[in-house]
Formats: sequence, structure tokens, C-alpha cells
Amino acid sequence: MDDREELLAGIKAKGVVHGDFQLSSGAHATSYVDLRRVTLDGRLAPLVGRVLLNATADLSYDAVGGLTLGADPVATAMMHAAASRGTPIDAFVVRKSEKAHGLQRRIEGPDVQGRRVLALEDTSTTGNSVLTAVDALEEAGAEVVGVAVLVDRGARQKVVERGLPYVAVYELDELGT
Repeated sequence: MDDREELLAGIKAKGVVHGDFQLSSGAHATSYVDLRRVTLDGRLAPLVGRVLLNATADLSYDAVGGLTLGADPVATAMMHAAASRGTPIDAFVVRKSEKAHGLQRRIEGPDVQGRRVLALEDTSTTGNSVLTAVDALEEAGAEVVGVAVLVDRGARQKVVERGLPYVAVYELDELGT
């Protein structure tokens, strides 16, 4: 089994939860995708990093990250996977708003100004979170080369309409939900 297949099996086993869930839209669903159960798992997180590095190999970037919280473990996994390959990349965290104290930064970690960056999210339905991160990155002077997610739940069109390449490792129907 290759990394992509192994990660998919892990997502199905740990990240897809069955029950009765109320969604933010007010609708109900019988399954819910919780990828933090995967991206924060000690066995699966390294797979997340390797699979996303492979999926985005055609894009040229030297830092990865996105809006906190969904992107944080994904960026960290990619950072560690790249370091283990001898091709280090930096990770960063985009806050929902600037801090009111200290350095008052919206983007934490290494400076992104003038750098080629990849915006991340674990899963994206509307694209709003990852595009909020894209806006903050562009305001900070970064060149956003694309958006990558583990699971696309419908955001592709909105991201592509912004003129950005969109890489999704899995589509929702692959999860068997």
C-alpha cells in the first residue's frame, strides 16, 4: 500500500465519524469529516506531510501554512516531511486577526514577505477560510502559488475563480461518506 492509499484508509477509519450532526448551515448530516483526528495522529501525520508534498510537487514554494486551526498540523507535517527529505520548507500560521499585543502579527513564524508560499487547509467546503489566509498572505507581501487541501468538499471552483491552482489529495466521494 502506498502513502496515499494508507492515508485514505486512515482517514476512513479515524476521520469519518458517523452519527447525527448539525452543520453550520443548520442542516443535518449522518457523517462528519474531522481531519484533526488524522492530522494530529502520530502515525498518520507523517503520511499527511509526504502525501501533500508529493501532490504539490509541480508547484514551487518555500513556505506553507494557512488559517489557524485546520492548517496548522498540515503545515507542520509538510515541514517535517520536507526536512526528512533534505529539502526543508518553513511553516507559518495565519491568525484570524492581528494580535493586540507583542509584535501584533497576523502571520506567525518566519516572515513571508517576498516569498513563494502555498496556502493550506485540511478540508475545505466553501473556500472561505483558505481564501482569508490567501488575502492575509498577499497583504503581507507573499506570492501565493496555490492552495492545497487534503479533502475537497466543494471549494475548488471558488479558489480557481481567484486564479489560483487548487490541489486536493482526495475528493469527498472517495471517503465513502
